[in-house]
Amino acid sequence: MPAARVYARRTAVLAASAALTVTGLLATAPAAQASPPTPVTASTARTYLASLTVKAEGSSTGYSRDLFPHWITQSGTCNTREVVLKRDGVNVVQDSSCAAVSGSWFSEYDGATWTVASDLDIDHVVPLAEAWRSGANSWTTSKRQGFANDLTRPQLIAVTDNVNQSKGDQDPGEWMPPRTSYHCMYARMWVQVKYYYGLSVDSAEKSALQSVLNGC
Repeated sequence: MPAARVYARRTAVLAASAALTVTGLLATAPAAQASPPTPVTASTARTYLASLTVKAEGSSTGYSRDLFPHWITQSGTCNTREVVLKRDGVNVVQDSSCAAVSGSWFSEYDGATWTVASDLDIDHVVPLAEAWRSGANSWTTSKRQGFANDLTRPQLIAVTDNVNQSKGDQDPGEWMPPRTSYHCMYARMWVQVKYYYGLSVDSAEKSALQSVLNGC
């Protein structure tokens, strides 16, 4: 066989082998985990926390979830909940009404994985009632709506429904995610949201956040 043909065959075999190697890598690589917007660093969060107003938590008098219009339409037929489910899941398929009909979701709070959207709640990292007691009681309805549907800050995350329900409206001085490896991320998220919206913190809340951030 002429040398040129031998060289050509060797080149083709090497190319095919390389292609198979790349294909194998692609096939075995883990799917990227979607998540909320990345919060500020622990260092920045510590700086933000130091600047927040510290005062006793206000009253819940007058509070209602209806004062924070949420799950508003974001685009087409998709509301905020559906946008977050799509963002935080993997291989999420939505129907013509934008409802998630299949997919996989990893709950950062407890490490559980779900394949049915109804098993997930969209958590407000800083709860609506907590915000109310920290200064949102004086906001306009428009500002409260923006807070309750904020996709720009790390304020919304898809998590296991009963874990979200166990959190309720508690702050980090009272509740932290069961998955301790997420505490640093959670504290960074919490502080960024409170800082952006100018909300206050109580002394126990600040102490808990400082403790977590100092260990990040």
